[in-house]
Amino acid sequence: MQELIIFLVFAAALAYLGRRVYQSFSKKQAGCGKGCGCATDVKSKRLATEK
Repeated sequence: MQELIIFLVFAAALAYLGRRVYQSFSKKQAGCGKGCGCATDVKSKRLATEK
């Protein structure tokens, strides 16, 4: 039973790390990366530089 719990925790940690790595390489949006919404698409980025 203990081995199963350890395996599940280890698998969850690997899944979490794998998801983080995948997201870091598959960014499809611009911005600062903090999730604040600054310059998330080309149109808003272009409008921000024209002001």
